[in-house]
Formats: sequence, C-alpha cells, structure tokens
Amino acid sequence: MDEPKILSLGAVKVGFPAVLASLAGYSDLAHRLLCRSLGAPYAGTEAMLAHMLLVDNKLRRRLVRMDAADHPVAGQLMGAEPEVMARAAAVLDDMGFDVVDLNFACPVKKVLGRGRGGALMEKPDLALDIVRAVVRAAPRRPVTVKLRRAYGDGGDEAFWKISRGAFDAGAAALCVHARTVEQKYRGRADWDFLARVKAAFPDRTIIGSGDVFRAEDVLEMIRRTGVDGVSVARGAIGNPWIFAQARALAAGGDVREPTLSEQRALIERHFELTSRLYGPRFVVKKMRRFSIHYAGLHPQPSRARAAYIAVKSLDDWRAALDALYS
Repeated sequence: MDEPKILSLGAVKVGFPAVLASLAGYSDLAHRLLCRSLGAPYAGTEAMLAHMLLVDNKLRRRLVRMDAADHPVAGQLMGAEPEVMARAAAVLDDMGFDVVDLNFACPVKKVLGRGRGGALMEKPDLALDIVRAVVRAAPRRPVTVKLRRAYGDGGDEAFWKISRGAFDAGAAALCVHARTVEQKYRGRADWDFLARVKAAFPDRTIIGSGDVFRAEDVLEMIRRTGVDGVSVARGAIGNPWIFAQARALAAGGDVREPTLSEQRALIERHFELTSRLYGPRFVVKKMRRFSIHYAGLHPQPSRARAAYIAVKSLDDWRAALDALYS
C-alpha cells in the first residue's frame, strides 16, 4: 500500500497515523516518553476523573505531568456530569494539553457502575450534553471522543446518534474501538464496523482501535477500513518498538525485532523514567507489571515472565536483568 496520509486532529498536526492510546495504569509519562522515542507521534494520558482535576493534590500532579518531548498530547477525561466535565476541560486547556479527549468507552465494571466511560453508550443524550459542554469550555483545543461500537448486542443506534451529534457539536475526531462495552476485550474486534464508520464520515477524522498487536496490523487496519489513524493500546505494552516497526513497513522496509541488548537498554530507561515519576518506593512494583509484558519479546518468554513475577525488591530486579539479558 502507499505510505499512509498524515494524521491531524483539528488544527493539531500529528503526523504518522499510529498513535499511543490512553490506557489506565499504563500510559503514564514514562511509558509515553518511551513510545515517543520509538516513533509514536501522539499520545494520551491515563483516563482522569473530571472531579479529581478540580482539586490540586499529589495524584493530579502525577497524572497531568508533561514533558517537552510529550507533545502533542491529549488529556483524557472521564465523568458523567456535563458541568464538571466542562470545568475539567478548561483546566486541561489552561495546563497546555493539546487535545481534550472524552472517554465514553471504558468497560471496567466500577467505571460503568458510576455511569462513566462505556456507560454513556447507553445514554446518548447525556453523552452529547457532555460533548457540547466541553467544546464550549475549551474552544482553543480540539475535542476528541472515544467510543465503542455499542454497549451490547442490542444494536448500534446509540453509536450513530453520539457520533453524528459529536461532530455536529464540534468534535474534531472520533476514536472507535470495534468491540462492544460488554465484550470488553473478548472476541475479535469488528474491523468491518470501522469501515462502515469511515464510509459514513468520509470527510471526518476517524481513528480505529482494536486488535492492533503488530506493526503489520497498523497498516492492515488502514488498508481494510480506510480509517485516518490507528490507536495502539495493548499492542504497545511491552513492545513500544511497534511504532518504529510500523514506520519502517510504511516506508517499504522490514520489521526488525529488538536485540537483547536493545531490550535491556530500553527496560532500564523505563525503570529510570518510572523511578522519577513514582519514587523508589513504588518503582519496582510498577516495573514488574510492565516487565511481564516485555517478557514476550525475550527468546525464552516463559522463563523471563517467571523471573519478573518473582521480583520483590531492587536487588531482585537487578538480578533478573543480569540473568535474562547478559
């Protein structure tokens, strides 16, 4: 296929159309910077509760941390009250986030129980009230909306009502995960649905999401569905090289897997960035979670995974790296 077109979100030029998704527990500043160093042109924060952004505390300061190398970046909001979401969007605008992203897709049970995230796929009128309020509150920033194709198997009418209404309200783009909320991450993502969405909005910006685990998947989603961009979520956890690999494929090259020494260097860099963000008390616990995913690229993935699971201290961490990557 021809090299993909440049992706833009309103007035924000992104560039190469493979972007890092917002993922709770993963897309913190450390992970975003690593992915950017390997070719991700755009990223979003972890989902932030709107009411939490209105109070200056330690958690908010960690979640909203940015870096000069972390642009353009979206602040992702989650909530169910239009007025609170609008106030939070204004805070993100003032902080210098390039894009305000609204999460109407999260399938986590406790999020749904509070009427947030994917629960809004069953409340299209409320979802659109939120979009309109946020667009008014942050007029300098493109507003994007993350949706799933439906809440359950009852039909996709709510998706079409929200998507059309969001664009009418001034949204710059939709990111569409091609599963239902009830599916969570089970089964196959419906890429044919993504193709229907793009066909319905040929002049709008549509970003596809779901089942992008390899560099080849990035280009194949664009080819098969016509979407303007691809959101890489779980596929970038443990493999931030996916962005460099997708760029190489798009330019006519081949996918090159990272060597053992490259894997170790990146994992150590991840540890350093995570230590700065969370401090020495929490860095080992946080990195163990990521490293279990990094194990998938090791020549002996089961051995590597077991070694990382056993890590309990900084000494354990160093011993595991020496044993696995010497």
